[in-house]
This record gives sequence, structure tokens and C-alpha cells, in this order.
Amino acid sequence: MHSDSGKRYGEDVLAGDWRRPRKGAVAEVALEHGLVLESADEGFCGAVVGWDKRTVTLEDRNGRHRVFDLEPAAFLVDGRPTTAVRPAAAPTGPTRSASGSIAVRGARSRVARESRIYVEGVHDAELVERIWGHDLRVEGVVVEYLEGVDHLPAIVAEFGPGPGRRLGVLVDHLVPGSKESRIAEQVASPDVLVTGHPFVDIWQAVKPSVVGISAWPEVPRGVPWKEGVLKALGSREETGEAWQRILGSVRTYADLEPELLGRVEELIDFVTAARGVQD
Repeated sequence: MHSDSGKRYGEDVLAGDWRRPRKGAVAEVALEHGLVLESADEGFCGAVVGWDKRTVTLEDRNGRHRVFDLEPAAFLVDGRPTTAVRPAAAPTGPTRSASGSIAVRGARSRVARESRIYVEGVHDAELVERIWGHDLRVEGVVVEYLEGVDHLPAIVAEFGPGPGRRLGVLVDHLVPGSKESRIAEQVASPDVLVTGHPFVDIWQAVKPSVVGISAWPEVPRGVPWKEGVLKALGSREETGEAWQRILGSVRTYADLEPELLGRVEELIDFVTAARGVQD
């Protein structure tokens, strides 16, 4: 997700801005975790929690995150125009994974625990891996997919959950009165946690701005959702091709809707809480 100030205000976003001095008159500061930056355009102030080749993620005092482009004189430090740049070498302090957790350097994948997380389909699994893959490997948690929520009761019965062998399940469109909610009620137990997000499809969990649209289109009832979205957007892509483009645009947890973030974190906490029994 990138700052869209250039799109909203035109190409010459620096014109007439007293906070943006001439080229060569701006100090540079190397990014590091905890560095406080203020956006020169938007006034958002926060500490650095992560960055990539083109953007930096800031967290304000209320825990809100924003992603900004690493542009010349894009920030203020102590009230002075500053260009934030990536450090020349890898930082010596803690680094963050795509999920925002502290990355464990040089960690080998832990032997898989008996506990598992299931998601509905391949796209769900790929998105979870992209953001939480590091965390899951450190914890030794395997993610598998259901190929449809209708298979959930049979999978739970075959899995045989119990103390030290927990099962977490992420379901699409888990809203009261839905088919998904009724199936979830059938398998509920102290060792099975079924949770979910309100989106019809996992695509919707990616913020629209991340893929360059203002909102996900409304799809008429009875029309396959993915195909309906592509048609509404005027895209000729196949669903698989479109998904790879969407997935490729996701870099950190800040690119996803909070309704998904909280549920995945909840599932990871649930299945790893059985550690004491297993270890």
C-alpha cells in the first residue's frame, strides 16, 4: 500500500510547499526501528516499524499503522524536512516479519506440531503464508486447506482433536445465520476453534487501494464472486492470474483488512497454547 498523495493532488506534489526545500538542502536519515517520523504532507507522526525498497511503515501512539513512499523530503524530523533512506547495511537491532512480529534470525523450521490450522482454499493458504509464514515456521504450525467448508466435519472427525492436539479453522464469510456458521457450531469444542472474517472471498481481505482500486465491486447474488469481480473491473484475466497479481501486491500486514489480521493471530495463539502439553 502506497501513499496516494500524488494521485490526489497531481503530479507536482512539491510545488509551493514551504516544507520541501530545494534539492540538496535536505538532510538524510537512515531508517531504523523506533525512529520517529512525521509525514510532511499528511501530518501523520509515528515510529518506524518496518520498510521495504520503496515504502516505510509508521505506527502512531494509538497503534495505527500507515505506509508512506520513500520520497525526497517526505518527512519531518524535529520539524526539519528530511529524506528517509534505507540503511546501507542490515540493522543490528530486531527486525520485523511481514506480520509485524519480531523476526527470529537464522531460525530453522521447527518440527511440525500435531496442532494444525485449516483454511478454506489455496488462495487463503497462500495469503496466510505470505504474511505469517515466518511466524508459523518458528512455531512449527502447518497450514492446510479444506477445499470447501462442507468438508469441515469430516476433517475434524478424522483429525481427532484433543489436549495438545488443537485444530484452528479460518472460514470465509462467517456471519450469523450463514451456512458457514451452522457448520462451525457442529464442530465446536474446547480443542477446536472456528473463526472467520465477513468477506465473501479472501480477495476482499486485501485492501482495495493495495491493488489500485477504490473498492471491491458488488457482485450480484448467484454470480461466481471472483468472475463477477473481474468482469466488473473490465479485466480479461483468469482468476488464477488475477490472484497472483493481487497476492504480489501484498507486502506486510498493513496491506490487509483488520478483520482478517485479528482472526489469524487468534488462531495462531490458540493452536500454540497447546505447546506445554506437546513439549
